Amino acid sequence: MQKFNHVCIIDDDPIYVFTTRKLMEVSNLSKYIEIFKNGKEALDTLKPRIEVGEKVPEVILLDLNMPVMDGWEFLDAFVSPDTEKIIIYVVSSSIDPADMQKAKEYSQVSNYVVKPITPQRLKALFDEIEK
Repeated sequence: MQKFNHVCIIDDDPIYVFTTRKLMEVSNLSKYIEIFKNGKEALDTLKPRIEVGEKVPEVILLDLNMPVMDGWEFLDAFVSPDTEKIIIYVVSSSIDPADMQKAKEYSQVSNYVVKPITPQRLKALFDEIEK
């Protein structure tokens, strides 16, 4: 199992965040797990880090439907050549094929996962990432 130094969850659902965090801790998938409740909170924290060359997450698990700034708005504002090494997984309750197709338009989005995410699926996602 690959272990990452820093994984970020951007999601406003406390139950999903709690379970996913626990799954990652139990599976030893990441040393540090950072949580943001919406895209704006994440963007306001991560963009300045990138600009000054600080460490940023290697992997982001991104929800689409959130208040303040949704996942699409986050992707529009975040995806750039400066962030191309960050792997993003869209993890959403949406089963809309249009959402799945739209996610493919973002080069950094590695996969689209429909909630709930199982321990096996989470491990498989992290296993498919080549460091």
